Amino acid sequence: MDKMKKIITLILIIIVFLSAVLFAMFFVDRYRMSNFNENTTADSQNDGLQTDETTDKQTEDAQTDPPEPTYVPVSEISFADTQVLLVVGQPKSVSINFLPENATNKGFELSVSDTAIATVDENGNLVGVSEGSCTVTVKSVDNPELTATVNLSSYIGVAPTYIDGILVVNKTYALPKSYAPGWDAEASSFLLAMFADAKLEGINLWVNSGYRSYIDQYIIYNDYVAKDGQAEADTYSARPGHSEHQSGLAFDLNNLTQEFGSSPEGIWLANNCHKYGFIIRYQKDKEHITGYIYEPWHIRYLGVEKATEVYESGLCLEEFLGITSSYS
Repeated sequence: MDKMKKIITLILIIIVFLSAVLFAMFFVDRYRMSNFNENTTADSQNDGLQTDETTDKQTEDAQTDPPEPTYVPVSEISFADTQVLLVVGQPKSVSINFLPENATNKGFELSVSDTAIATVDENGNLVGVSEGSCTVTVKSVDNPELTATVNLSSYIGVAPTYIDGILVVNKTYALPKSYAPGWDAEASSFLLAMFADAKLEGINLWVNSGYRSYIDQYIIYNDYVAKDGQAEADTYSARPGHSEHQSGLAFDLNNLTQEFGSSPEGIWLANNCHKYGFIIRYQKDKEHITGYIYEPWHIRYLGVEKATEVYESGLCLEEFLGITSSYS
C-alpha cells in the first residue's frame, strides 16, 4: 500500500512539473509575439516617414531645377514671298519661313546685293533707296550656312500690289510708271497652246492687243477722253498705270465688241480659257464691281490652278479677292 502511494505521489509531482513547464513556454511565446508586432509597426512608420521625406525632396528638386528645353536646330530658311517690292523711302518688313516650325532660334539677317537700290535699316526692315532691281538674301543666325535669295525691285511713288499671290491691277491698285515687264513668257506660252487647241475644234483666236507700256496707255486713254469725255472713257479704258495690259498678263482677243461674247469663239473662250490659266476679266453684270463694262474679249492670266478656282466660283477677280476697284 505504501508503495502504491509513493507511485501516485511521484506521478502527481511529474504532472505538476510538466504543467509548470508548459505554462512557462506559453508566456514566453506571447511575450515574443508582442515585441514582434511593436517592432513591425515602428518600422512601417519609419518607412512611411522616409518615403514622405523622399517625395518632398524630389518635389523640391523638381521646383528648383526645371528640365532644360530641347534644342531644335533650323534645317531650312526661305522668304514667304517670291519677290520683294519696295517704294523708295518706305521701310518694309519681310516674312521669313523656318523649318522645322518649332526651331529654337528663328533669328535671321538680311543683306542686299546693291545698296544703291535698297538697304537694311537698324530695325531689320528693307528700305528702297532708288528705283531699280537687285537681290536680297536672308541668313539664319542659328546656322549661317543656311541662306535664301529672291529678287528685289524698288519703285518711286507706288509699287505693284500682290494679293494671294496675284498681281492686282485695277482702279484701286496701280502700277508704277517704270513697271515695264513686256509680254509675260509663261502667259504667252499658255496663250499659244490655247490657240492651237481651239483651232483643232474649228475655233480661230488671235491677239488684237497685248502688252502696253505706261506711255502707250497714256496716249490711248487720253485719246478716248478727248473723244467721249473722262466719265465715259473711265467705263471702258484704264487710266495710265491702272491698265492690266501694262502687266504683260492681259490680252484682248479677236473683235473688241460685246457681240463677241455670243459668237462661237467667245463662247468657247469663256468655257475653256481657265484650262490654260486665263479668266474673262470683266464679266457681264459685274460693271459696278470691276469698274468696267462687259469685255468678253479681255482675258487675264492667273495660272491654271488659280484661274480654275476663280472660274468655278463664278466671281469676278475683285469678288474673289475681296477688294475694290475705284479711283481715289
